[in-house]
Amino acid sequence: MCGRYTLTAPGEVVAELFELVDVPPILPRYNLAPTQEAAVVRVAAPGAPRTLAALRWGLIPYWAQDPKIGNRLINARAESLVDKPAFRDSFARKRCLVPADGFYEWKKLDAKVKQPYLIHRQDRRPFAFAGLWSSWRSPDAGRVETFTIITTAPNGLMRPLHDRMPAILDPKDFAAWLDPANRNTAVLQTLLAPAPEAGWQATPVSRAVNHADHDAPDCIEPLVAGA
Repeated sequence: MCGRYTLTAPGEVVAELFELVDVPPILPRYNLAPTQEAAVVRVAAPGAPRTLAALRWGLIPYWAQDPKIGNRLINARAESLVDKPAFRDSFARKRCLVPADGFYEWKKLDAKVKQPYLIHRQDRRPFAFAGLWSSWRSPDAGRVETFTIITTAPNGLMRPLHDRMPAILDPKDFAAWLDPANRNTAVLQTLLAPAPEAGWQATPVSRAVNHADHDAPDCIEPLVAGA
């Protein structure tokens, strides 16, 4: 699964990777957590430019009666996107990219202790999770836009930590994933394979990240031996 991640890259780096027309003002986030707002990249209509928007993490389907359903839909399994009513419509028409430069996973050390790891590219460059978004009409707050991060089977790096990992898209597949006119879900699903292990690493980090309301540089600091 993916329950926390980071986006610390400056706006110009994000704009270059995602081919954005404007450089977005992005504040560094060291511990993004569900229900918080985060940046996603999407295309409003076929042929339209890519735009970056702030959406709430935890997808609320357009047909939902209770917005609390979003608290349970922070991730979507790649294998069941076509079958699950909560994700079916978004998979067909509302796909997005979720910029990140790291994500956390916890390894169980014993019955009481879990060690957090930051999984990141060795060059520390940003990348993109495959995501879905949705627009839900609140009776008292107007439109609420939300997103979820798609997960897939783990690669060899992730397997010792968890049986799932975020689906990380190759930049060459960004256009196909974002195109709202692309309804070939069978082909789109083939893009959601585990990421290659080469060029990635898992770094043990401070347990400061365990607290969802703590968002500071010490979350990503490598764990000091004996600390």
